[in-house]
Amino acid sequence: MTITELAEGIRAGKRRHLAKAITLVESNKDSDRDKATQLLASLEVVDTSVRVGISGVPGVGKSTFIEALGMYLIEKGHKVAVLAVDPSSPTSGGSILGDKTRMEALSTNDQAFIRPSPTSGTLGGVTKTTRESMLLCEAAGFDVILVETVGVGQSEFEVASMVDCFLVMMLPGAGDSLQGIKRGILEITDIMVINKADGDQEKLALRAKTEYEHAFQFLQPKFENIQVQFLAISALERRGISDTWNRVETFISRLKENGLFGSQRTNQNLSWFNRLTEDAILTELWKDSENQVRAKELREKIEKNEISPLAASREMISKMQKP
Repeated sequence: MTITELAEGIRAGKRRHLAKAITLVESNKDSDRDKATQLLASLEVVDTSVRVGISGVPGVGKSTFIEALGMYLIEKGHKVAVLAVDPSSPTSGGSILGDKTRMEALSTNDQAFIRPSPTSGTLGGVTKTTRESMLLCEAAGFDVILVETVGVGQSEFEVASMVDCFLVMMLPGAGDSLQGIKRGILEITDIMVINKADGDQEKLALRAKTEYEHAFQFLQPKFENIQVQFLAISALERRGISDTWNRVETFISRLKENGLFGSQRTNQNLSWFNRLTEDAILTELWKDSENQVRAKELREKIEKNEISPLAASREMISKMQKP
């Protein structure tokens, strides 16, 4: 399939073409990367979408929540793309969670597109090409992009740096949860959702919501004049889904009212430029045969305790062959 055919299919909203395009941008082959660059350059920039990052501790019910939210949004007339980023298998490098199988109703809906992608060892709970995948989905007419990340950890800053709204999901039982969640995650949270507020856990969820609200009073808000929102919901029972989306829309509106929406996306683009450039330089450096030989020699010295990792690193950099 040619670049022109791919672009035409994406503009027409064809999911098969979109899937092929994402596979192209995920490729590590130089020839494919060149084609991906041409493809992205040929597509119109769409800035009317809403990008939401969704993170949470394992077992919190992210997939159940995303399916409930996605179906609600489709009923409201939206087209929803879900970039569900799975941890990679250490042997094959492929996805190991299979999010698509856990969102059966959403995955078969014509107004939805779900793309599970392996992290392939990338920190931040996202793949190296998540941003390009978002652009392709937007060009295909999807006006809500949901990025599900691997989990909560210090490296989750990556996803927060590419979305308009960062939503963190937590389980009932705030006492234990407050001990387990990193302060850094709290500082980049825009909306916190306590899920599984049903049955015997409903009271626990409501108490957790109150305790999180109190905890956030001691933190510097991410945006001045925009407070973090807190909800207790049940994704399983589809309760609180519409309220969650209303909070997302309210948050986005406040960003725009304060002149932060456009500037945040501009800063994200600049940050991504830096990241891509750094990755490209590293790739070129490691391609050089002399650098590969020198690195092998230094690794052997480290194994024999003849040199420290710090000293080896400094020697490697000082003698590294520039591209």
